[in-house]
Amino acid sequence: MAAAQGRLSDGAGGMDDAKDGHGSAGRAAQAPLTFLAAVDALRSARLRPQVEIEQVPPPQRLAPFAYALEATVVDGEQELADGRLVLLHDPAGHEAWRGTFRLVTLVRAELEPEMAADPLLPDVCWSWLTGALQTRGLTYGEPSGTVTRASSHYFGGLSARPAASQIEIRASWTPREELGGVPDTAAHLASWCDLLAQVAGLPPAGPGDASVVTLPQRRGPQSP
Repeated sequence: MAAAQGRLSDGAGGMDDAKDGHGSAGRAAQAPLTFLAAVDALRSARLRPQVEIEQVPPPQRLAPFAYALEATVVDGEQELADGRLVLLHDPAGHEAWRGTFRLVTLVRAELEPEMAADPLLPDVCWSWLTGALQTRGLTYGEPSGTVTRASSHYFGGLSARPAASQIEIRASWTPREELGGVPDTAAHLASWCDLLAQVAGLPPAGPGDASVVTLPQRRGPQSP
């Protein structure tokens, strides 16, 4: 995970608001039971072995309570994709969320330049997110986000490096609350890891929709 840390603090959606503090961690005694139950479910989720995941300090200004995870998709010694998932909770509810919980994510991976040039790539990547949630039968609302692709070309002392392209998905959605007012955060986390694996070019973990488009294997992110 060391390679993933520090590369996720560059964006919109509040993903760069995490500082040295642990946000709601310092107020655990006041955290509502629904939030604690949602966090416990995240900690108990069973994930595919290629996804290395750990808790990180959450953003402090997006909601009264927050919990954050960071993940890297690893194949041997190669890092194929990384991302961050933040669970937000506002017991009073949030008009934009239309609920009391919100999931916010940043996912990114490097692509071969010819793959990044595909004009349908942003639409396909967004469909991976919604498809991952639907495949697990999850209900959610108010989805929003962006899919960004960028290319880098190197010159001068860096001219030996090949051109590099990156895809980045930023998104948020409201997980629908179930009995007891707690969403199935473990299933949402598993869906998010499915998205990570798909962006990384890994095959599905189990039987899935044959219509889902999968990118071929690609090199891992380069060090800056």
